[in-house]
Amino acid sequence: MNKSNKPIQKHLVDFLEWCEVEKGLSSKTQENYSNFLKKFVEFLKIKNKLELKPHDLTNDDIWQYRLFLARQKDSRSGKELQKTTQNYYLIALRSLLNYFAERDITSLPAEKIKLARDAQKERGIHFLNLEQIEKLLLTPDTSTIQGIRDRSILETLFSTGLRVAELVALNREQFNNLNNKNELELQIIGKGQKTRTIYFSTRALEWIKKYLFLRKDADKALFINYRARTQESRRLTVRSMERLVKKYAKLVGLPFFTSPHTLRHSYATDLLEQGVDLRIIQEFLGHANVSTTQIYTHVTNKKLKDIHKKFHSLG
Repeated sequence: MNKSNKPIQKHLVDFLEWCEVEKGLSSKTQENYSNFLKKFVEFLKIKNKLELKPHDLTNDDIWQYRLFLARQKDSRSGKELQKTTQNYYLIALRSLLNYFAERDITSLPAEKIKLARDAQKERGIHFLNLEQIEKLLLTPDTSTIQGIRDRSILETLFSTGLRVAELVALNREQFNNLNNKNELELQIIGKGQKTRTIYFSTRALEWIKKYLFLRKDADKALFINYRARTQESRRLTVRSMERLVKKYAKLVGLPFFTSPHTLRHSYATDLLEQGVDLRIIQEFLGHANVSTTQIYTHVTNKKLKDIHKKFHSLG
């Protein structure tokens, strides 16, 4: 590692170029990082530390910056910045520290930057248990092609943990030669143009096979709308998928919050409860940072607490 003679603020242009060339980040993401890091430069200016070099950055500097962010006011609402917004600034700074590490420039490890916990967001993680999932999956009327399509959609959502936009984007050609396969892994391009592998269960594949066997159209989309009668693609939209899940959830009396994303939460929670390592789940979900995946530990930690109370309590 080498000590840089340039102040941190003088590294920002090089950092943004690294984001573009090495990380392949979009121009919009680069713009966001630039704006978020301006806040850190503002903080350094207030603290009379504009000449602070990467190797001089301390844990106390990070702590003071977190306090600085926590006391900032939103320009529109006049209220303190939400935890989520504070984390955007911290994530940008953490990426800058990752850049220093990549360039062998001495500085704090990126792991030293802890994100602000958003208790309200954690309470908002909704998921279904396996009994509820099974009830949902069995709801579509599979005597019709629409019902088989819907069963395929529900099975796929829970089998893969796909985001609904990723599910909508699937094409039939990705499922060629399924006849003799009991499992399937696909490379997809997800959020942030990141490539990841998704895995289909035997059960999900069986329903997709049944659905594709009945398809007589030439539309390239995997899941299509049977109401449309135009020459354009009949690919189901994100909104259509959301309505579909809501419809079946209502039919069997599942909680009102049930949505495609609830199935993604349920997928991740089930894996965590089965003992799968958090970083593996991060890969499955396509999260850029493991801190995003850590929201699921809140759910499982509570379950562990309840189990401990039930089986290990004297009173």
